[in-house]
Amino acid sequence: MKAVRFNEVGGPEVLRYGDVEQPVPGAGEVRLRVAASAYNAADNGMRAGFLPIPIVLPHVPGYDVSGTVDAVGDGVTGVAVGDEVIAFLPMERDGGAAEYVVAPADAVVAAPTSIPLTDAAALPSVALTAWQALFDDGRLEAGQRLLVVGAGGVVGKYAVQLAKRAGVHVIATASPRSAEAVRAAGADQVIDHTETDVLDALDGQVDVLLNLAPIEPERFAADVAAVRDGGTVVSTTAFMATPGDESRGVRAATVFVLPNRERLAELVSLVDAGALTVEVTRRIPLAELPALHAEGAAGRIAGKVVVLA
Repeated sequence: MKAVRFNEVGGPEVLRYGDVEQPVPGAGEVRLRVAASAYNAADNGMRAGFLPIPIVLPHVPGYDVSGTVDAVGDGVTGVAVGDEVIAFLPMERDGGAAEYVVAPADAVVAAPTSIPLTDAAALPSVALTAWQALFDDGRLEAGQRLLVVGAGGVVGKYAVQLAKRAGVHVIATASPRSAEAVRAAGADQVIDHTETDVLDALDGQVDVLLNLAPIEPERFAADVAAVRDGGTVVSTTAFMATPGDESRGVRAATVFVLPNRERLAELVSLVDAGALTVEVTRRIPLAELPALHAEGAAGRIAGKVVVLA
């Protein structure tokens, strides 16, 4: 089968597209004929050796995947050959940047039926990140106020949609380029962070501040003033500490997405109900993945890219 993998960590040039042996599912596993995988910034970090995830080399990237079950291992129940599924694969194992991938049976859920199977690869880890940031780490509740800093990215738009559905008042920062998309996702107020100081634009404090942007630590620390006493600051920027304010009881939490099959199935249901929009900005063939990594290494990739197997 064809796959993209790397034998050593390093720049995008370590990625190789070519023939590798087709994997065989073991007990408790299924094999997927991959429809698509999704590119995430963490794939870039793992390939470059920046993220402390214990991968075994050679490694196939692409931990978000969609596909059709084509073989099942011993002891697998509830999943059958022919099922169309999505998965957030264990990050330390080989991913979906290949024609076939083996997945733990308890990692796959039925794919959305309302969107193409290839596009469904864009959902798992980013939507789970948004959910966990808001409700698990942020403990957000209906009637509260949320400030999303950097809402123009993929996770940000999922966060806005999920928060609005939960009955939360959403204030979001975005650049002029993404402001309309953030409004369309449901934000009650959009602040142009390129022109306006966030703290000046607020009409009161918020219960939860969710930071998704690579802002300066000093700026981030200053933004904590936007959070009410006893509120929460949540961030996905694991490369810097998340600030809180112990004197006011403002809690700090840093999100690193965790697998959750039940939650992923719930997110699929929201997609099929029309309550959650899956963003796909580009679709590229598998052979072009090394070039996409080069683009990611040179700067942030806008939107969500799926890689067709």
